[in-house]
Amino acid sequence: MTHYFLNMNGILILLVAFSAVLAAAAAGGEEAFIRQVVDGGGLGAEQHFTEFKLRFGKAYGSEEEHDYRFKVFEANLRRARRHQRLDPSAVHGVTRFSDLTPSEFKKKVLGLRGVRLPSDANKAPILPTDDLPSDFDWRDHGAVTPVKNQGSCGSCWSFSTTGALEGAHFLATGELVSLSEQQLVDCDHECDPDEPGSCDSGCNGGLMNSAFEYILKSGGVMREEDYPYSGIDRGTCNFDKAKIAASVANFSVVSLDEDQIAANLVKNGPLAVAINAVFMQTYIGGVSCPYICSRRLDHGVLLVGYGSGAYSPIRMKEKPFWIIKNSWGEKWGEDGYYKICRGRNICGVDSMVSTVAAVHTTNQ
Repeated sequence: MTHYFLNMNGILILLVAFSAVLAAAAAGGEEAFIRQVVDGGGLGAEQHFTEFKLRFGKAYGSEEEHDYRFKVFEANLRRARRHQRLDPSAVHGVTRFSDLTPSEFKKKVLGLRGVRLPSDANKAPILPTDDLPSDFDWRDHGAVTPVKNQGSCGSCWSFSTTGALEGAHFLATGELVSLSEQQLVDCDHECDPDEPGSCDSGCNGGLMNSAFEYILKSGGVMREEDYPYSGIDRGTCNFDKAKIAASVANFSVVSLDEDQIAANLVKNGPLAVAINAVFMQTYIGGVSCPYICSRRLDHGVLLVGYGSGAYSPIRMKEKPFWIIKNSWGEKWGEDGYYKICRGRNICGVDSMVSTVAAVHTTNQ
């Protein structure tokens, strides 16, 4: 049984721990127990580190590196417990990033640069919200490709971009096509003229709205199979206009109003979203709704749906949430997805939301 360090009475602690572990187990089975939040009881840090290395295929080049990574792992166990206290409606613990320091995690995995709207960005029109469904998920309607994995490359912005365009292309054509992130990594060097140093830079970061600008100018994006992902900066662009699979007609920035975000999601397809990912390094499952979270945006993700509420044992009430598709593979989070509560711009999730319209192309 997992023990959670919550400053509450014993009975409630046990109820919360039991509920959280059951939820994690349902979402991830045996993996959830391997990655669950740990304390001084049960398995020691060394045994958890052994499980971590086996589970995620970790190997280190020297004894010194191994010992250093173990110390980082121990620090991240403590960090996961802090996250659990601050975010009790989610489950936090060991993930494949548990041997990375926060600065390494940011450098190797996150990758938003120059987070500001392009000067020529359009604002999405105001949509009616009276008849919005209480729950909606584009995965149920065929508009979302399987979860992808960016690897150790700060290319999250490219996955957020292609995810939005994949959904828009599906709405325009009825065909779901997996698009090439590597094309954006290799070929997109779009810059915001109002923000020096904000150019899209492959594995060193970028921005979804700048990527949409690139796609508008270049003519479109190739299929994943025609320009496969390697997770490295190749240094050369192999874009072939004859193999364009999807194009951007236009893109718009959605207001901070969460009803408008939901309305644009339902009408226009999955949305490109920026978020602060500090709690995502240790996230296992559940609805993340931390008491304190920076709104400094550092990660690009895809908003695919929302729920009317998930039961929160801490607050004893339903908690509405956004459904986020991430780009860290299916073994992270809830099969590659992240749930974050909606209604208060938690972790800046409402701060930079973009909707895109696709045009049909015959070059397929």
